[in-house]
Amino acid sequence: MHFSINPTDSRPIYVQIMDEVRRGMASGALASGDPLPSVRQLATSLKVNPNTVAQAYRELEREGLAYVQRGQGTFVGSARQIDDDRTALAHELAQRSLVEAARLGLNAEQFIQAIRSADSSKAPLK
Repeated sequence: MHFSINPTDSRPIYVQIMDEVRRGMASGALASGDPLPSVRQLATSLKVNPNTVAQAYRELEREGLAYVQRGQGTFVGSARQIDDDRTALAHELAQRSLVEAARLGLNAEQFIQAIRSADSSKAPLK
């Protein structure tokens, strides 16, 4: 899985890393038991301080989304937690989207209608 961060994002980098892991879990790109990149590997690829990655991994472990096996690395947590996290991610996405819609002058109902319209106009997935 490819991890990316946005330096202009208002969220702290460690939170962005956590969100990338959550996204990978929710999309199925990361499954329960899959290894996460080592702290050094991910810090190097993202060009961030290793302590930032370590903080993200500690928080993911605290939330039950990851676990550490001494000498082997950090791994993706249980499938049950992944399902719970998918729901939380959907809620967070909805909240951020509603904030952006409000910035455009749309109320929730107008935004929901725009989503329905966009969904009905797309080609079916195969």
